[in-house]
Amino acid sequence: MSEQKQATVVCVDDEARVVEGLALHLRRDYQVHTALSGDEGLRKLQEIGGAAVVVSDMRMPGMDGATFLRKVMRSYPDATRILLTGEPGRDAAVLAINEGQIFRFLTKPCPPDRIKAAVEAGVIQHRLMNAERLLMQETLIGCIQALLDVLAIANPVAFGRASRIKRLAMNFAEALSIPGFWQLEAAAMLSQIGYLSLPVETVEKVYYGERLTPEEEVLVSAAPEVAMKLLGHIPRLEPVLQILMATQYSEERLKKLGDGTIGQGARILLIVLGYDALLTQGHSTEVAVQTLRTQAARFGAELLEKFAALIGSVPSVDEVQNIPLRHVRPGMTILTDVRTHMGTLLIPRGFEVSETFLERLRNLGSSLLAEKVKVLVQAAKPVELKPEEIR
Repeated sequence: MSEQKQATVVCVDDEARVVEGLALHLRRDYQVHTALSGDEGLRKLQEIGGAAVVVSDMRMPGMDGATFLRKVMRSYPDATRILLTGEPGRDAAVLAINEGQIFRFLTKPCPPDRIKAAVEAGVIQHRLMNAERLLMQETLIGCIQALLDVLAIANPVAFGRASRIKRLAMNFAEALSIPGFWQLEAAAMLSQIGYLSLPVETVEKVYYGERLTPEEEVLVSAAPEVAMKLLGHIPRLEPVLQILMATQYSEERLKKLGDGTIGQGARILLIVLGYDALLTQGHSTEVAVQTLRTQAARFGAELLEKFAALIGSVPSVDEVQNIPLRHVRPGMTILTDVRTHMGTLLIPRGFEVSETFLERLRNLGSSLLAEKVKVLVQAAKPVELKPEEIR
């Protein structure tokens, strides 16, 4: 095991001598953290960012082991959960296994070598799950990105927005020290999928905050349901769908989700969607943030202020350039609407250029390609243009 980073194990029992004994037997091979109650165990897990294995006693005052491990499962689904108990009752075992999805069920007194074997099996299970999850999420995210690249050609208004939403959501997650939040990434990318059912003209009105007709309002209100029908049968997409559904929840129902994957993902996505919509409608960053503060109870005031701090900490060092449409490059953001000579919106302002979009550009007429557009070039990704490309 010395070739790999030591796995983290959290042991929870209301008897200090028990957790001390567990730590004594395990700390040679693992990073061991202990807690004397379920609440303390949850705080410890939040402090260290989760664990490979969580070992918990069943009978504890305040919060029993089944309840504790159920909460662990919701907030840290990758953690392998082991229940250690002196109560061999069948009902307690069934409750713990069903609600907390226990990996091992051990009865007291339990020999040290048996505990170590169970923890070792739990660590192996954790690593297998992580390897499978990494492969799955990379495949899933890649497929979603390919889908959106194609859809952006057919409906640039909706799916051009999705790339901005994803970028901002993941920047926020990184600032919150939540790296690899693939469920949020996928949810952000798919947040506009319901607009497939709407006419492009209606999507454009939604995008710019224009007044909708009663018929259009009905269509727009049905977009989330359309998204669920389109995505509901895709394997392993359940947490992503739960985040998307949670963005439709009431303030009270959102609070009940807590700070786990679904609750936090939904609140981050709601903030980013609201912020992007306000910017698209022509509001300044300051006005957008102030408007969101009026709904702070829905997002969570603390989370919203962290977002405001993130937005305020981003220096305005990006460069705005005026170049012919034919010379836009991946990573640039188009700042002006581009319409055909018939007035059809071809590219909405705020659209982030991708490789797939460049393929589409080649099919446009030469006169349209010669038109100059205002683009934003990110300072972190400088794009050098030849003199002839700026003319």
